[in-house]
Amino acid sequence: MDRRWVGLDGVEVVPVMRAGRQVLRVRRNGWLVADCRSVEEVAGHVDLADLCEVVDLAARRRSGHAMEARTSSHHG
Repeated sequence: MDRRWVGLDGVEVVPVMRAGRQVLRVRRNGWLVADCRSVEEVAGHVDLADLCEVVDLAARRRSGHAMEARTSSHHG
């Protein structure tokens, strides 16, 4: 599964290969902001606390693996 993080103001961070090396590509509203070599560099462009990882739940359903339903221990 591809990893991707999104944030406020149209920010998106995705890992990509550039010149044979993985970098974290920062985009804002589809426009390239920077290719960063570290999380610290990403933090120079966006507030890391505002980023949320995008999880593709549909991929799990297509894989054929059944998920066990669980209930919270706080509810009877």
